[in-house]
Amino acid sequence: MRFVSIASGSSGNCIYAGTEHTHILVDAGISARRTEQGLFEVGVKPSELSAIFITHEHSDHVKGLGVLARKYEIPIYGTQGTLREIRKMKGLLEYPRELLTPVLPDVKFQVGDLDVMPFHIDHDAADPVAYRIQAGAKSIAVATDLGHFNQYTIDHLLDLDAVLLESNHDRRMLETGPYPYYLKRRIMGDFGHLSNENAGRLLNCILNDKLKHILLGHLSKENNLPELAYETVRLEVDMGDCPYQASDFHMAVAGRDKMSEILTV
Repeated sequence: MRFVSIASGSSGNCIYAGTEHTHILVDAGISARRTEQGLFEVGVKPSELSAIFITHEHSDHVKGLGVLARKYEIPIYGTQGTLREIRKMKGLLEYPRELLTPVLPDVKFQVGDLDVMPFHIDHDAADPVAYRIQAGAKSIAVATDLGHFNQYTIDHLLDLDAVLLESNHDRRMLETGPYPYYLKRRIMGDFGHLSNENAGRLLNCILNDKLKHILLGHLSKENNLPELAYETVRLEVDMGDCPYQASDFHMAVAGRDKMSEILTV
């Protein structure tokens, strides 16, 4: 299975995962043109996509969805709450509504040779989920927009081979930055976003011998720096209680405006 971030950040998110036979996106929050370019770099034609899995309805996760759906008629998977909100979005214009396919958190479904498990996340959206994707014995997950994590979150992220994990903000940058108070509270709240420190703490709970690739994603443009996210998460791992060191794993930061390297698991 291959895994690549086409874009990941507070301004747009689009992740590719696939096997030789099945190709999917998690979110379509960048322009259709950028998505197409990213897929071509992976060696996949947009017309070969089997599905788009939507985590939630915020624009940085669905911006390019309407164009992709119109051009390629790709099935769109999301929870009932997410799909209800997507149907209301006039900015997506016209596309075949029969492409919208509901999923349930904690109910596995299959697309091609991929087994997909949506699981609930706490974020200020209608009914948001993260996705765990398995092909044979290999498993990856895309987990962003986490206001906080608990044992339920940890359980769904165990025994992975690769993960894209939110590392949204540096708490000090956010606290002293220009955002209005209500927005700072929202981001730092239980239905907001995961800080660099909390990303490292969650990582401590899910590290295992199988895990080979860690991508830190959904970084805030205003309240984080790639180097800061990377070093903070590494420090949390190195100082944590788990038996691993950050140097035991391949860790990188997913770019906002450029693709990550193509990871193979």
